[in-house]
Amino acid sequence: MTPIQERPRGIFSSVRFLLTDMDETLTFNGRLAADTYCALEQLQQAGICVIPVTAAPAGWCDQMARMWPVNGVIGENGGFFFRRENHGHGLNRSFWHGEQSSDIMPRLLSTGRDIMRRIPQAKFAEDQAFRLTSLAFARTGDTALEHEISVALADEGLNTTINNLWILAWTGTYDKLAAARKVLEEEYETDDATAQQSLLYSGDSVNDAPMFMHYRHTVGVSTVRQYLAQLPKAPAWITDGPGGSGFVQAARAVLDDIDIHKLR
Repeated sequence: MTPIQERPRGIFSSVRFLLTDMDETLTFNGRLAADTYCALEQLQQAGICVIPVTAAPAGWCDQMARMWPVNGVIGENGGFFFRRENHGHGLNRSFWHGEQSSDIMPRLLSTGRDIMRRIPQAKFAEDQAFRLTSLAFARTGDTALEHEISVALADEGLNTTINNLWILAWTGTYDKLAAARKVLEEEYETDDATAQQSLLYSGDSVNDAPMFMHYRHTVGVSTVRQYLAQLPKAPAWITDGPGGSGFVQAARAVLDDIDIHKLR
């Protein structure tokens, strides 16, 4: 990883999509700062397509897609994409599992309750009621217990990952990367080769690993250092600050490089 301020000037001049993790990348200690919100708006005003790619529940993503200065939200680690309608206040919603999505949650919840009977310390996250495609167990701070929960979920045939807030589980052959590629192709007619040049991803945690591995332009906010041992590939660049302050630094780097390109 190289500090982002040491990047070659203009390296981000071709960036047209900025995809980003939310929890502890846009936020810090669970709060969204005004500077971070303004950075999202400035990116949009500059013509950058901004899409949070998050493990957050559908209830949160609905609000973000409706009210935030973003072009859409990929939520629950790839289970869906919500995008505000071009006119009016409604949302366009597309799900990885399509018409079968309504059948997913009853099966997941049944599995989750069975695991809680077997592992009494396991508890659903407070936001589980707002999810449509995933199970979220609360982090416990006990590494061995969290591993036990993850193994139990995997033994049930579910995909699992752990981020800052949740032990997450879902069914289906997707993760953040698969969902991002699908959205780019179907919603923005952008193939993977083009995205390698025109997309920047920012994140901070283990479930960002597929994005860090795949894309050329990747930025970790400073707290990513605590997860480096668990990441197959580190992000290319790192910010000075954690959470939202780090994201603001990344956003300004993109905006500065675009301005340099315009002056040429």
